[in-house]
Amino acid sequence: MDDEYAKLIRRMNPPRVVIDNNSCEDATVIQVDSVNKHGILLEVVQVLTDMNLIITKAYISCDAGWFMDVFNVVDYDGNKIRDKEVVDYIQRRLESNASFSPSLRESVGVMPSEEHTSIELSGTDRPGLLSEVCAVLTDLHCNVVNAEIWTHNARAAAVVHVTDDSTGCAIKDPKRLSTIKELLCNVLKGNDDLKTANMTLSPPGVTNRERRLHQIMFADRDYERVEVDRLGGIENKKSRPHVTVLDCSQKDYTVITMRSKDRPKLLFDIICTLTDMQYVVFHGMVNTGRMEAYQEFYIRHVDGLPISSEAERERVVRCLEAAFERRACEGLELELCTEDRVGLLSDITRIFRENSLCIKRAEISTKAGQVKDTFYVTDVTGNPVDPKIIDALRRQIGHSVLKVKHNSSISPKPPQETTMGFLFGNLFKARTFQSFKLVRSYS
Repeated sequence: MDDEYAKLIRRMNPPRVVIDNNSCEDATVIQVDSVNKHGILLEVVQVLTDMNLIITKAYISCDAGWFMDVFNVVDYDGNKIRDKEVVDYIQRRLESNASFSPSLRESVGVMPSEEHTSIELSGTDRPGLLSEVCAVLTDLHCNVVNAEIWTHNARAAAVVHVTDDSTGCAIKDPKRLSTIKELLCNVLKGNDDLKTANMTLSPPGVTNRERRLHQIMFADRDYERVEVDRLGGIENKKSRPHVTVLDCSQKDYTVITMRSKDRPKLLFDIICTLTDMQYVVFHGMVNTGRMEAYQEFYIRHVDGLPISSEAERERVVRCLEAAFERRACEGLELELCTEDRVGLLSDITRIFRENSLCIKRAEISTKAGQVKDTFYVTDVTGNPVDPKIIDALRRQIGHSVLKVKHNSSISPKPPQETTMGFLFGNLFKARTFQSFKLVRSYS
């Protein structure tokens, strides 16, 4: 009865979206008012992220049964969103009553759809792993059309969309799917995998690909620290965000503040993690500068209680650090643009492996017969790649096909720590931050 009543209230009060290009000089302002429900903040942020919009500022209020949020957004070139078709599409997406993303499923699986088969993988990261996976898929006559691969803390996760290389359609034969799962599981296990790779056949779903990668990594507990020696390089603590946990004793909130280097999709990554951890953001703000981002969230667990134990505070900090680091641009960014063919990705990743390159993150896409792949690479020890190796690589693959886009090893100084906690300075005039008790700061 409670669920039906909530649905009735939402039907009687559909979301109201106002998109304004006049009130702010340097950004488009999007205001969303709606009946509140668990996960609505992530749903809205995911729509903006899917539209390749960058959130420069945000003000979040989801208390008393209502969701009232304001987002300042720009495109990837830093411009306002002025195209009327794009504005209308954003409004339709935000005002639609699409259901929230499905709950967390098993960490890996194979999901057939009409256009492709979606393969989800997780296992222990090691040099050459992606090359081995691609080689197995090629031998099994699977063509990779889209994929995203993340590595973090000695763990690897991927969502790979494949088709049959002869028909171009999804693979639906149960026996063939079983063979794919068995062989990929053997590759993921390796020789000394401390966490056994587990593959299951999952029902079709509509979960966002990046959302699934966060879920897979979280389920795989990639936020747990591992020995630096196993990571194959020196742990860079300077690049880690500064996360602080506070108690707001008079309002029964836990306050999380986070300072980090700014990058696209940062808010999406953080809200994904808080949602997966079963926390609700009641109030919050996001403010980005030239190179840094400040985020502040007033949260409670879904049971209505703030964080009460030291162990859980530390776990929240570790998980938010992991959410930031999973998508951090580690290594040299290489872009591959060429005509698609069966086995292309297997050949490219094999060449990378033969030249002692380690792929830290990758985005694979195919459109109208053309591939546009992005790889973030280091050497096998996690250090910057020798420029001579890149020159040799480009000569082998083709200078016009493989281009160097960015080198993240040349990075600006991390943001300096400053005073935290200014979101509710005016709202809590009678309740100054003296009522906040600093519980612990992890950095």
